[in-house]
Amino acid sequence: MSQTLAGNEGLSTVADLLHHLGDVPAERIRLRPHPGTATAADVVRINECENPLVELVDGVLVEKSMGFYEAHLAIVLGHFLQEFLEEHDLGIVVGADAMMQLAPGLVRLPDVAFLSWDRFPNHQIPREPCPELVPDLAVEVISRSNTPAEMQRKRREYFDAGVRLVWYLYPETQTMDVFSNDAGETPITQSESVDGGDVLPGFRLSLGELFAKASRGS
Repeated sequence: MSQTLAGNEGLSTVADLLHHLGDVPAERIRLRPHPGTATAADVVRINECENPLVELVDGVLVEKSMGFYEAHLAIVLGHFLQEFLEEHDLGIVVGADAMMQLAPGLVRLPDVAFLSWDRFPNHQIPREPCPELVPDLAVEVISRSNTPAEMQRKRREYFDAGVRLVWYLYPETQTMDVFSNDAGETPITQSESVDGGDVLPGFRLSLGELFAKASRGS
């Protein structure tokens, strides 16, 4: 994965750029700083005072796509994870405003993420706004403007960086795809449960319960 667009001589049009980023809709691409020149510092500056949040991909600022219900669903899932972690001291859970630099030129903000204590020397949580950290579990709640190519790229980046487990939640169908590597997914339906595997041993959650709680708001 290149750090910026400098190594992609084949990009000659805006269409090439959008395709390179995963067919992301043009309205989600920031033009300032100029695509290919943005840094992690730009991500921090923008996310501290503007909305929507942005991620950094090959030196390009890409706005995160997340609607109101999707944001609520992510919080509800985070609540279940936090409850589990209060009984099993395995690490911490963070939400969509937690910036993590997965690699040079790559900053992602999973909608929900779990990081084991192994990621933190002496259990010390970093205080800098965008630390060089890789989560053990990355969760993305799929919104309408998320394209299949974008999510395929994001999943590849996660596993290349060292993420161990990826969950994609689909609000419209109330289903989930579980990835333990980039080779294939395990679909989970509303009548089934997802478990934490080796990443969160002992964690188990019914998708029906998750979506029911998110829908009734209590």
